[in-house]
Amino acid sequence: MAIHLKASHLGVAVLLLLFGGAIGAAGGGYLLSSGQNHSSLDSPVNTSPQSLTPVPVDSNYRSALPLPLPRSAQDDQELNFIARAVQKIGPAVVRIDAERSASPQSGPMGDQPFFRRFFGEEVPANPDPREQGTGSGFILSPDGEVLTNAHVVEGASTVKVTLKDGSVLEGKVMGIDTMTDVAVVKIEAENLPVVEIGQSDRLQPGEWAIAIGNPLGLDNTVTVGIISALGRSSSEVGVPDKRVRFIQTDAAINPGNSGGPLLNAKGEVIGVNTAIRADAQGLGFAIPIQTAQNVAENLFTKGKMEHPYLGIHMVTLTPEMTKQLRASGELPAGVTADRGVLIVQVSQGSPAAQAGLAPGDIILEVGGMGVNTASDVQERVEVSQIGEPLAIAVKRGQKPQMIAVRPGPFPEDLGQ
Repeated sequence: MAIHLKASHLGVAVLLLLFGGAIGAAGGGYLLSSGQNHSSLDSPVNTSPQSLTPVPVDSNYRSALPLPLPRSAQDDQELNFIARAVQKIGPAVVRIDAERSASPQSGPMGDQPFFRRFFGEEVPANPDPREQGTGSGFILSPDGEVLTNAHVVEGASTVKVTLKDGSVLEGKVMGIDTMTDVAVVKIEAENLPVVEIGQSDRLQPGEWAIAIGNPLGLDNTVTVGIISALGRSSSEVGVPDKRVRFIQTDAAINPGNSGGPLLNAKGEVIGVNTAIRADAQGLGFAIPIQTAQNVAENLFTKGKMEHPYLGIHMVTLTPEMTKQLRASGELPAGVTADRGVLIVQVSQGSPAAQAGLAPGDIILEVGGMGVNTASDVQERVEVSQIGEPLAIAVKRGQKPQMIAVRPGPFPEDLGQ
């Protein structure tokens, strides 16, 4: 029997067909995961009366959609550079689901300041004794070495790694470095697709940037933008406890993207997507791949990454900062400068204390290179060798001095 509908009725029918599944999902209050093939209609809707046969919206819904047509070699040649980059690296991008124990007071993001800083949410009490989180990662070797963010797997009791083909494998956390927010996971597999590593130290602002990951539980999502800036210090980004010079991009990075790759136009990995700012629009940050790769190699071989440590607390002096320190009584006696890097405190028993550095010293050079900010000092210390003399030029009062400090490994009991 033919069905005759007015145009207005037909529009309502199509809208109900399109949004019926979304309304049902919202009512159920769930988050899409890799095990659920939910999808919006992405094929044209035939609005002829004969086509209005009801389609059930359930877990088998995708099977009711027409299968994609096979691609030809000519089709692949006509892909733009973004699609080619994704086609090249996409199979090596994985989803990481981590589960950890939680206290009743902790929220879905736990008590980690990293999450609170970037996701800016009020963390409610969590009655469930388990926390579950989703992030991204990418495969470095055919035998299953995976790189991701530390905050994705830190404290996890179980880690599941989902490959693009849907395979789910048990993951073992091989090492975590919270100071750079890098972690490595091992999965037992062979002949896996791997990423191609690019050169993050050759980037220029304005270059293309492509992010792949699983934001908000939406697997294999691709976003694109440009490299907005380079060398953003951890202080500028809002995480002063990290030792990273971040890549800034306007490619959309959302919760769940963490640990996924940032690519250049050639499809090479140039960074590890790591964070967003809740108070920013269109700003994302990534760890340069050369930094992440160095840390990953240490984590796989040693199980940890040792960072050089001096044991000083320092600030970058400006006229305004000097005024504030003087007003609060925190400006060391005898300091008159309003420019430079001021040591305000030296930890007892630290390498700096043993070498003779003192509060009030203004750092001029580290390892023979001039420094202007606290971030400059941190960067120079980070590339120094533990146990080897590091020359530090300071101004004490009106006299310059050269002091040799032997950095030690960052104490684990200090935390982050």
